[in-house]
Amino acid sequence: MTDPSREYHKPVRRPAELFDRLFAAEDPAEVSRVAHSTAAALLARVRADPDAGTVERLVSYTGEHGIDDIAELWSRSPARSLPGALWRLYLLQLMIHDDPHTAALLYARGRAELSSADEVIAGAPSPAGPDELVALIDMIMRGLFDGDFAVALDRAAAFCRVQATGATHLADDYEPTEPERASTLTTRALRLATYAEDLTSCAALWRRDSLT
Repeated sequence: MTDPSREYHKPVRRPAELFDRLFAAEDPAEVSRVAHSTAAALLARVRADPDAGTVERLVSYTGEHGIDDIAELWSRSPARSLPGALWRLYLLQLMIHDDPHTAALLYARGRAELSSADEVIAGAPSPAGPDELVALIDMIMRGLFDGDFAVALDRAAAFCRVQATGATHLADDYEPTEPERASTLTTRALRLATYAEDLTSCAALWRRDSLT
């Protein structure tokens, strides 16, 4: 039987600019315990029995429900914590799903400019268009729940570094003629670079059984 509340549910959509302007780094003591306990319980339960349907629902959660519930749980957690890592992955996924064409543009430019193994680690095909990047971020999200968690974090961090490099170089291109657009890209580049550092640290903590 169909649940009427589900049938007429309208997903909450947020623009990609959410990534650039909301959820400053706070850590209110009153939500810390809830954030850590829910993240640990969710991950432990799914990884102990990675049912394909459950994993798929978690991967597609923000597309169906928006980001608000996850934000309420995890957005104020320390960056280098389990809830902080999950929050960053969901927000990164939302950014790419909301504007895959910009994500593809940043990725292509970053791949051309960055001399490192990050594009290999991230695992995007070449060339990587909008559809390929959406598929990639969803694959990385699945890896959180039914694969090697640290590898998924490392792949996400590499992805962020490629995107950050692309945003930085595009910002330089736009600076003489469109300074406002350049400023937006610079903000995104900084956020992406910071996320890359945080996710890399989270991967290292996970490998030491110290990510809580």
